[in-house]
Amino acid sequence: MRIVLIGAGRLAAHLAPALRQAGHELQQVFSRTEASAGALAELTGAEAVTSLSDVVTDADVYVCAVKDAVLPALLPSLCKGREEALFLHTAGSMPMSIFQDHARHYGVLYPMQTFSKERRLDFSRIPVFIEADSAATLSVVERLARSVSSTVRVLSSADRRHLHLSAVFACNFVNHCYQLAGDLLAQHDIPFETLLPLIDETAAKVHDLSPREAQTGPAVRYDENVIRMQADMLSGLPKDLYLLMSDSIHQSQTSNSTSTQ
Repeated sequence: MRIVLIGAGRLAAHLAPALRQAGHELQQVFSRTEASAGALAELTGAEAVTSLSDVVTDADVYVCAVKDAVLPALLPSLCKGREEALFLHTAGSMPMSIFQDHARHYGVLYPMQTFSKERRLDFSRIPVFIEADSAATLSVVERLARSVSSTVRVLSSADRRHLHLSAVFACNFVNHCYQLAGDLLAQHDIPFETLLPLIDETAAKVHDLSPREAQTGPAVRYDENVIRMQADMLSGLPKDLYLLMSDSIHQSQTSNSTSTQ
């Protein structure tokens, strides 16, 4: 397929090489920032453009990998004059219906993963969730998705929003906890790498156990002495977050124990 990538951020930086490796022709990379568009275009053999007026009109697919707030304002100009093309966005929380007044053929291609430009990923292992305006369009979107990923699943906009929310808890909030842990260690000149075996085992356990079964620590048994002592140690760090998380863990464990009796 002939593809134009709208956006040159973290997701685009991983999707573009995967599309090229799958045999698609990446015609252009659009970004308002010349440096971003140029870097990704050079990597994939595409043309870099920084104005929507320079985006070609004869591509088969236009993949929008931009910030959610940018997408609504972008679509009227992008879709005009490209009525036969397929338009996709890659967002977890944006509904597919955002295309309704602008495009005839549209859908969603949402790779659920955390992306950083500094890390290379095997895109084929990233689950991709898709949606489309019709069965015919869905067939095209699925073919595109399966060319870059071995795990493709159809998911509605409503369910995708819940999936994205769960990903925020499982990834973004957890990573913030890593940051807080690192800040706490730094106050005492303990390297963050000290935690890596613990982090690795915590992540590995949930491949075999449910998160509830894998949970350990003072909040499980609600050891109030330890919880109070540790909360008081959090000088300059969010004590309220510690107490809320401890209470949530305890309630979850207590609720599960009650329901299985």
